[in-house]
Amino acid sequence: MEQRARMSDEMPASQLCSLDIHGAVARLTLRRSDVFNALNVQLISELVDALHWMEERSVGTTQVLTDPDGAAYLRVIVLRGDGKHFCAGADINMMRDAGAAGPAANRADSERLDRLFNSLWAHPCFTIGAIQGVALGGGAGLVACVDHSIGEPRTRIALSEGKLGILPAVIGPYVYRRLGSAQFRRLSMLASRVSAEEGLRIGWLNEVVDSPLGFDEAIDRTIGDVLTTGPMAVAESKRLAMTFDRWMASDEELRLWTLDKTSQMRGSGEGQEGLSSFLERRKPDWAPEE
Repeated sequence: MEQRARMSDEMPASQLCSLDIHGAVARLTLRRSDVFNALNVQLISELVDALHWMEERSVGTTQVLTDPDGAAYLRVIVLRGDGKHFCAGADINMMRDAGAAGPAANRADSERLDRLFNSLWAHPCFTIGAIQGVALGGGAGLVACVDHSIGEPRTRIALSEGKLGILPAVIGPYVYRRLGSAQFRRLSMLASRVSAEEGLRIGWLNEVVDSPLGFDEAIDRTIGDVLTTGPMAVAESKRLAMTFDRWMASDEELRLWTLDKTSQMRGSGEGQEGLSSFLERRKPDWAPEE
């Protein structure tokens, strides 16, 4: 029998980001505040390693609430940037050096960035981003990849690549799905900064707090909502959306597929627990104690 991952397992080594875990909630923080948390090779690699470690220890992957030692597996990730700004995007020196080094190095750089965005976009945990100050280029891609993004009045988001004569291609699929075709096209051509108010209107942000001091309250409220939801339902909802995104067969086949999926979830252990707890007027086993 394959041994399940434990929450006590050693975390990936990191210098430019930190990972703190309290129960089923993990907090991943970018810590290059001296350069506004710009994404260089080391930070990208550390973030990918951290996301992979958390994926292996998520309820969505293990399909159980606790590890063999009884410690809670992960259900929520909070992504933040240290200092004045969330993330100024990919490090300019990194992009310049990769471009000058030739096609192979340039491709490797792009693949590294895509692993980061896809790891966050497809992560089985519910992901929350607290976005203070600017989120430019790759930083805007991170905002697009989280499930719930919270801004503040100074928040500014931009597909800024056009100002450098390049394209938001690697982050493009994620921003496109978040904003839709027309908004992605307009903002990638303008490459201008979107205010918190406009970000909320077009869906780049899900809520805006009065100041960065309000982040913790908003994050805790969202975590509270998530922890009352079936953790497999959370993970499967994300997989459901990704299935719809790439569905290529007929509408009839899609309808039949949804019938099978509904039957599967109703008959699952989590589905039976959720329905039984509702009828019995008690909390389901995944809900936190008061």
